[in-house]
Amino acid sequence: MALRRLPATATVDHVAGELDAHGYALVERLWPDDRVAAALTELEAIWASTPTGRNDFEGYRTQRIYAVLAKTRVVDELALHPVLLGAADRLLGPRNQLSAPVALTIGPGEAAQVLHRDDDIYPIPRPHPHVVLNSMWALHDYTAANGATRLVPGSHRWDPERRPREDETVAADMPAGSALVYVGGLWHGGGANRTDAARPGVLMEYVAGWLRPQETQLLAVPPDVVRDLPPRLQELLGYGVYPPFLGYVDGRHPRRSLERSFDRAAGPMGG
Repeated sequence: MALRRLPATATVDHVAGELDAHGYALVERLWPDDRVAAALTELEAIWASTPTGRNDFEGYRTQRIYAVLAKTRVVDELALHPVLLGAADRLLGPRNQLSAPVALTIGPGEAAQVLHRDDDIYPIPRPHPHVVLNSMWALHDYTAANGATRLVPGSHRWDPERRPREDETVAADMPAGSALVYVGGLWHGGGANRTDAARPGVLMEYVAGWLRPQETQLLAVPPDVVRDLPPRLQELLGYGVYPPFLGYVDGRHPRRSLERSFDRAAGPMGG
């Protein structure tokens, strides 16, 4: 089965439509080559001191930079990409947040990851509205040989008890700078790397604003780092309020806690 593909000029409407119908949207060359190269250079320096995974799911030959937004600014623009954020707002609601931003590189000889659904970590009976949206950004060309993500198109619409077969998967081969966006209910998994080179990428995962993120960004990214970030990225890291007041700090909007002169006795929580 050939995967459907969108050009870099794709709009939020295009991406949202693909996600609804097929569970994924593959947008080619969405990130310019020079930005990909700059990100790869900086991330490779961090991967040099990053351990490999501790279990089959993480991958014993895969390196994952957790708390990536505490360690580098080169992926901020991915978290804030307008097409990705627009799709997240459509599917998850406008108060969504980052759940598990990770930079990972699948090393040579890595085995295929077990097929899974990202939203299975939440004990919500199926069927349910979308609560997770994920995206894989390719920093090298992805192929079936070097570990391109395997996915099962349309599986987000399956009966909750149905399980995928390996012969139902399709490898999401794509050129560097492309983004594979997929809903949390889509069956997928990392591919096996049968080449002699690593397969680097960046995952930007979003979750509905009323759910707990996989990685606690409020602890993962120090306040001194968050203070200098754009307001939208601060919100994505947890410094926001889900209406009417979920997420406040001492009765105030959480962003107020970033102020060095935060006055806990001052007036009521603001928007």
